[in-house]
Amino acid sequence: MAKVIFSIQYEIIPEKREVYLDVIRELKNLVKADGLESYSVFENKSKKNNFEELHIFSSKEAYEAYDDHGDERVELLMDKLSTIIKNNSTQYNTLLEI
Repeated sequence: MAKVIFSIQYEIIPEKREVYLDVIRELKNLVKADGLESYSVFENKSKKNNFEELHIFSSKEAYEAYDDHGDERVELLMDKLSTIIKNNSTQYNTLLEI
């Protein structure tokens, strides 16, 4: 089965960095799903406050079935994130293994 990598890149509001880091730490402990092999968050080394979330799925079917809003706490954290991320800075990318 071909794996899928789903990434989200964005820039956060610098003044909200500590809040962002707290939210992400909690999210990393909560984000789980069948077929989700890993969920990681990285900061761009050359651009402070620019982050990338990587979701690695075991298959296309697992990716398509993924619902990141299945948990009420995850939904609250995602809503909070939306107030921390700079407007018009989000980019999504989906990679299919060949």
